[in-house]
Amino acid sequence: MKLYEFEGKKIFSDFKIPVPRGGLASSVEEACLKALEVGFPCVVKAQVLVGGRGKAGGIRVAKSIDDVKAAASKMFSEGVKGVPVRKVLVEEAVNIVKEYYVSITVDRSVKSYVYLASLEGGVDIEEIAATKPEAIIRVYVDPLIGLRDFHVRRIVDALGFKGDLAKQFDGIVRALYDIMIRYDADLVEINPLALTDKGLLALDSKLTIDDNSLYRHPEFSETLKSDTRDLSPEEVLARDYGFSYVKLDGDIGIIGNGAGLTMASLDLIAHFGGKPANFLDIGGGARAERVKAALKLLLMDERVKAVFINVYGGITRCDEVARGIVEALSEFEVKKPISVRLVGNREEEGGRILKEAGISYFTNDEDAAKHAVKIAYGGV
Repeated sequence: MKLYEFEGKKIFSDFKIPVPRGGLASSVEEACLKALEVGFPCVVKAQVLVGGRGKAGGIRVAKSIDDVKAAASKMFSEGVKGVPVRKVLVEEAVNIVKEYYVSITVDRSVKSYVYLASLEGGVDIEEIAATKPEAIIRVYVDPLIGLRDFHVRRIVDALGFKGDLAKQFDGIVRALYDIMIRYDADLVEINPLALTDKGLLALDSKLTIDDNSLYRHPEFSETLKSDTRDLSPEEVLARDYGFSYVKLDGDIGIIGNGAGLTMASLDLIAHFGGKPANFLDIGGGARAERVKAALKLLLMDERVKAVFINVYGGITRCDEVARGIVEALSEFEVKKPISVRLVGNREEEGGRILKEAGISYFTNDEDAAKHAVKIAYGGV
């Protein structure tokens, strides 16, 4: 779950990371009131979960009430990069001497937290990593050991802070780790961390919480009921049903039961020349209603030309899967060819249900995947 800038900055403030003075507004009139409280010049910032909002008109400096009205009106009416703007953050403008980058994330390849820091903030860290990898300082923190003083000293020294600034930055580095742990985060980022005449300030925030931990953070899980954030309609439905769903850039939809089988199904489609449009894991023990919902979800994607369903029946009953498929096709207006592989618990009954409905059914996953590619691209 991605947090908006204002949510991340609230957490920053709670952990003593300095941020600019500002206020949140849900209308043009409210934005003007916040600007009067903050003073001029100020900055009007669209609260959207897309990258590059500044270049897309989502961040505007305002020197007067008229500027605030114009900026907020444009954001609320036009959105940013096709994403509606429901709130704007109005903050004081600050005098920036230098911009830095600092974050903490998870490096799963080494099962460790890793700090990333750079003397070059305010630009895409991906761009820096690609063009000047030597400009990024990496400090790994073993979660079994935790953050230690020597970790912090390496980061502080690498960015060249001295005296009071070193002490302030030391506190920011430690706070990022505390936030990471407290909120089960995947990423806590400040870009830019600005050196100003008031010291260091976090001018932006990026904070992502692991979806699997949201039950421990009801203050955020509750907001998802009214705010879908950057989720597509398919992702919202998948979340409501508890599906593991990922949208890709191809045109063959994939359903499996179990992460391993679902990933293997992706590989099979690619092996036979197909391109997965999305994939969905229905999990173990799925009943007909759950299978029906999964298929209807996949078919919401207009790019899908065919669907490959790969199920190994253990605690999942093949006849329940078959009934769910047939019910979905009878209720959903969109008709797409489907290739199904069923093996295991009540396989014969499941196969009979599919055959009676005229749905292609296989017991070999390679045959089913090959058939899915053919029917997607007009081979059959």
